[in-house]
Order: sequence, then C-alpha cells, then structure tokens
Amino acid sequence: MSSSTSKPRFVLDENVKVDVCRFLRENSFDVKVVPKGISDARVAEISKSEKRVLVTNDADFIDPSVYSENNIFAVVLLKIPQADLDTLIRSFSLYVLKMASDDLQGKLFELTEAGLASK
Repeated sequence: MSSSTSKPRFVLDENVKVDVCRFLRENSFDVKVVPKGISDARVAEISKSEKRVLVTNDADFIDPSVYSENNIFAVVLLKIPQADLDTLIRSFSLYVLKMASDDLQGKLFELTEAGLASK
C-alpha cells in the first residue's frame, strides 16, 4: 500500500464472528460492528456513508440487482466456514488486508481459501 492510499475501514455484519473483529482491531484497523437486528438497507447505508467495507456471510449483499456501487461502498462475502477460524483469518490477511481502500471501493467480492474473487 502506498502512502497515497488508505487502509480499508470495515463494518462487520451481525453474522460475522467476533474473532474477526478482534483480529482486525489487534492489527490497527478501524472496525464497526452493526447491532443485531439492523436492516440490510441500514447496513448498506453505513457502508456507503462511512466508506467501510462490509464483511458478511449474507449473499444478498453481492447480488448486483440488490446492491451496487451506488448504494454500498464494498462487500467481502465470507465463503470460508467461520468454524475454521485459522483459515478465515489467514485468507483475510492474505487477500483483503493487503488492498487499499481505493482498490476495494465499488466492488463485490467472495473470499475463499483460494483468494478474493470479484463478482
């Protein structure tokens, strides 16, 4: 990441394990966790207005007919079982944290063990 780019900021959906939040905060990332029961539309609004990458297990967020760069900043859909926390954190570190916020903006991704695939 060059000095002209910024570290991504994250918003975690209610369905993401707290261990992911802990990992991000321990690595000095700005993270917000949405409260339980908040609507998907409100989650998208937070992502867009605060320029935060949404991390979720909810596939609705990568459906371009529902959400697009016009109403969400960026999405990373976790396709790694959260029970496999070591693999999830390793993949997140390898593929998401190395990207600058500008590289993520307006994009919808699926995170798998093999990498980060744009949707």
